[in-house]
Amino acid sequence: MDLIHLIILSIVQGVTEFLPISSSAHLVLLPQFMDWKDQGLAIDVAAHLGSLFALVFYFRKDFRIILVNGLTPIFAFNYTGKKYKLFWLVIFASIPALVVGFFFRDIISHYLRDPLVISFATIFFGLVLWVSDKAGKCHRAMETVSKRDAVLIGFSQILAFIPGTSRSGVTITAGLFLGLDRNTAVKFSFFMSVPIILAAALYEVSNLMQSGGSVDIPNFIITVLLSAISSFFTIHFFLKFVDKIGMFPFVIYRLILGAVLLYLFL
Repeated sequence: MDLIHLIILSIVQGVTEFLPISSSAHLVLLPQFMDWKDQGLAIDVAAHLGSLFALVFYFRKDFRIILVNGLTPIFAFNYTGKKYKLFWLVIFASIPALVVGFFFRDIISHYLRDPLVISFATIFFGLVLWVSDKAGKCHRAMETVSKRDAVLIGFSQILAFIPGTSRSGVTITAGLFLGLDRNTAVKFSFFMSVPIILAAALYEVSNLMQSGGSVDIPNFIITVLLSAISSFFTIHFFLKFVDKIGMFPFVIYRLILGAVLLYLFL
């Protein structure tokens, strides 16, 4: 695989993993213009690891506090307090998608990974994102997230298995409909993505080991680094400007992207 291919693929992974614009739509569109072959499981693993490293590093202080506050009460037999709650809310929110992914990921990918499905999902869920940003009260902070919120956002994440939906997009949409402010909806979506990205990487590692595929170490390292860098800056600027710009620019982008896909594949 040439360097330009690696650079573009890593940047696309880093950016689309966290912005509400659908990574699968881009991964379908890029080969049409670049005439690329499949990059292989090893590069998929590297791209996901890069995103995961960037996310954990960016929120390292938050995650340290969440882990300490979440795990310490277990050993102290003290299960009360808001600080203790957030750790388990993230875990609860991740469970539905982890379960569905474990049992049905291959089936969903086989039957739904179609350009037309991706096109319509990109457009439809983009419009739903716009409605949530307009209709949601958008005033609740992280401290107000409840078990009910976590469960509802968690179940909404199952929809992300439909290619073209966007994992971050659908969970942010659910958070906004529940009245979370934009920054909180985005951060909670990012927090609950850690178990999902980790599970995806482990799943791909398992497939790679079973297939007996080789790993090009230099390409692997380059992909991890580039994916991590692009992910880090995507997270930073999205959080910095989301309160000012809202979701409308991403909605417009999704509508254009979906229209391009429909034009190419209809």
